[in-house]
Amino acid sequence: MTNPLKVNEFLHGGDYNPDQWLDQPAIIDQDFKFFKEAKLNTLTLGIFSWAKLEPTEGHYDFSWLDDIFDRAAAQNGKVILATPSGARPQWLAQKYPEVLRVAANGQRNQFGERHNHCYTSPIYREKVQTINRKLAERYGDRDNLVLWHISNEYGGQCYCELCQAEFRNWLKRKYQPLANLNHAYWSDFWAHTYTDWSQIQAPAPQGESDVMGLNLDWKRFVTDRTIDFYENEIKPLRELTPNIPITTNFMGGNPPESHVFYDLDYQKFAQHVDIVSWDSYPNWSNGYESSAHLAMKTALMNDMMRSLKHDNYLIMENTPSQVNWHPVNRAKRPGMHEMASLQEIAHGADSVMYFQLHQSRGASEMFHGSVITNKLSDQTRVFHDVTTVGKDLKQLQAAHNTQRVTAKVAIVFDYDNMWALDDARNYAQATKQYWQTIQTHYQYFWEHDIPVEFVSTTDDLTAYDLVIDPMHFMMSDVFAAKLKAYVAQGGHLVGTYITGVVDRNFLAIQGVWLPDLQATYGLTVTETDTYYPEQHNQLKAFNQTYQVNDYSDLLDLTTAKTLGTYEQDFYAGSAAVTENQLERGTAYYLAARTEQSFLTDFYQHIVQQLQLQPSLAVTKTTAAVSIQVRENATTNYYFVINFSHVPTTVTVKAGVADALNANQPVAGEQLIGAYGVRVFAVSK
Repeated sequence: MTNPLKVNEFLHGGDYNPDQWLDQPAIIDQDFKFFKEAKLNTLTLGIFSWAKLEPTEGHYDFSWLDDIFDRAAAQNGKVILATPSGARPQWLAQKYPEVLRVAANGQRNQFGERHNHCYTSPIYREKVQTINRKLAERYGDRDNLVLWHISNEYGGQCYCELCQAEFRNWLKRKYQPLANLNHAYWSDFWAHTYTDWSQIQAPAPQGESDVMGLNLDWKRFVTDRTIDFYENEIKPLRELTPNIPITTNFMGGNPPESHVFYDLDYQKFAQHVDIVSWDSYPNWSNGYESSAHLAMKTALMNDMMRSLKHDNYLIMENTPSQVNWHPVNRAKRPGMHEMASLQEIAHGADSVMYFQLHQSRGASEMFHGSVITNKLSDQTRVFHDVTTVGKDLKQLQAAHNTQRVTAKVAIVFDYDNMWALDDARNYAQATKQYWQTIQTHYQYFWEHDIPVEFVSTTDDLTAYDLVIDPMHFMMSDVFAAKLKAYVAQGGHLVGTYITGVVDRNFLAIQGVWLPDLQATYGLTVTETDTYYPEQHNQLKAFNQTYQVNDYSDLLDLTTAKTLGTYEQDFYAGSAAVTENQLERGTAYYLAARTEQSFLTDFYQHIVQQLQLQPSLAVTKTTAAVSIQVRENATTNYYFVINFSHVPTTVTVKAGVADALNANQPVAGEQLIGAYGVRVFAVSK
């Protein structure tokens, strides 16, 4: 794919809020001096500036923003211009209180916080379009405007009557007539039958009900309504600046879980942006896991974001030091900022951007890290770390026009499935762990430097030699047929326990199993056993015994053959791991959740069989080192990163150049320090 961002270098910069310092012009003068020194080439402007841009209704002041555009241009700096809808001004909320959200308990929020706006409010939509049109008219022809940044970190829900009415309209379009909705919700249970559309309310009081289909549809609606609001925002931008690409910054889940953002379906939202961008805040040097394990989870998130459009993406926010909202706000250790930044580049990012460039003196994020702290100095350790990254990105200029090496392994991820499984009143709430299960399957490939992409249920599977589909609890007939066709055509599929339990309406699948799943895996699932945390089973495979935790499916085999068996309980000796040949392909079923060592041995077997291990110009001796490759038609760039607190060595073949050291030739054993990074270039 072709990246729509028309720039010829990695972006390095971030959120800048000079409107906080307009009464101290010397501060702004010094900021721009420091920007140049730190090799920052991009400013993100205007994210929370509505009150400065429109101090009173209909009266605008763009003079200060004009000045910042001019200053950036004088330094050959680029501008990402944000629309300010994420934080409306006081006057707007005072005059038009209906723009404020209503909580699930029916109470309208007071003014305060950001993202406290109703996505349906006609007056808010009108006001947002007006300010956005003004921005496009004034800055759309600026040569240094490279990207529109729409709002900021969309999220949240509104339960006002406007949103309730839109929810009912959304349901009418989906289910009309009402009998279809009653069937989909199985509303005869507990006398929940609807006799009029007006009776339907969003799940309340805490955002969920005992009607599972209603809960799921509300989550789907929230995504659709958010996208609709976004599309309303960008209308004047598409009209007036059709050549300027548009993004909005997605989020990862908060540490310590490091999971995908839960509230919005980014697979759907990504279809509406020109380039994916996201805000990356892993809690490096935490006290409960190794840096290598956190690096794996962070790599997964970067691969997920890249997979949303199967193209390069942007890091719109990260911190050069610490944040102020983790449970423990620890600073990055020496070397970690370069390590973390180049990991993101290695996985397909074309930017390293910060929140924030100049630290706020007060308010809720005054202690959030920044390039320029309240010490107002360019002599801080953090400033030097940022400058190092700026120099690295300059040295890597030639690597900008590269893509990740094509992945032959894909992992299926589905938002509806995640939401449904989480809401299922079954299994054990604490151990369902859909996202963490994906991490355990991803881990082997990351440790062995095998590229992975993530696919939705609508993506084409045929480009991949191996597709992994963990815990696909909510399975449609359409996707079951797609899996069967993929295997029949020669693909290799891995499925797991808790698959094919309910349909897309959250109704239990009737009969033994979906027919296409039976044919694909050569078996049926008869029941699922759930363990208490202190309970375990054993699995025998590959002449080894492995521990089984949390879940075990019991199987009735038809055409599948057994690769591993349970060792304990009333199903001792029955199949726990199976293999089924279907025409030209093979499907494996992992009926139990196991310790990580089983997945390591299992995927090692498949990787050898399918010859998925890439031939690399760099070899390593520890899984704490990651080797990721970006390439173009002429050159491979090997990003070799040591996520350990101790130095290590790698071995490079002849004909390799050090891309961070003027492309000096290197060969043989090379040292990589603790949290160290080396980038090697190899001509094709």
